[in-house]
Amino acid sequence: MLKFLSRNILTGLLTLLPVMLTLYLFYWLLMSIELALGGLIRFLLPDALYMPGMGLVAALLMTLAVGILMHAYVVQKLFAAAEDLLYRMPLIKSVYRAIRDFFDYFSPDAHKEFEQVVAVTFGDMQLIGFVTQAVTEKLPASFRDEDCVLVYLPLSYMIGGYAVLIPRSRIRPVEMSMEEAMRFTLTAGVAGATTAGRTAGAARRRGSVQPG
Repeated sequence: MLKFLSRNILTGLLTLLPVMLTLYLFYWLLMSIELALGGLIRFLLPDALYMPGMGLVAALLMTLAVGILMHAYVVQKLFAAAEDLLYRMPLIKSVYRAIRDFFDYFSPDAHKEFEQVVAVTFGDMQLIGFVTQAVTEKLPASFRDEDCVLVYLPLSYMIGGYAVLIPRSRIRPVEMSMEEAMRFTLTAGVAGATTAGRTAGAARRRGSVQPG
């Protein structure tokens, strides 16, 4: 009986915890936005006019306005000048550049080379990686080998990884989406590999980088 109870309790925890943690993360994010902008709105408006949720609405409208303004040439130039200033500040430039590069990946205008999943061969081993740069001209001058691409190799159970220059002959496309491969790698294969969505992206991944 004790074994039966412990097994089912563990199964219940493994089922509920991912859902609960995901919901809590979104709750924390929304509440943080509401607390920050809601406090500003309460400072500007009388308490009688404030309604819960106005901070979230203000954040949504502000984000929409910035997205629209960023299509204007003048705003783009002003933002580029401000960004260039950040890139010149010690310490701040390292942190900002890392955050900017991370969020640029999710930009709808970005070329999604990072979505190309490949298997990298090291002797008898194969590692799952993501092509981050396949254009020779965008590599540092000392690494501009026409037969090489830059591949990111993530580490399991932690945030981090290695960016390695790999000959094209040692990589092959893998029929997995970026999300599937990242989940599979970060959990060291515990999550398993799913088959949903593989066929749709297979042809594109094959055509982008071919082994030599």
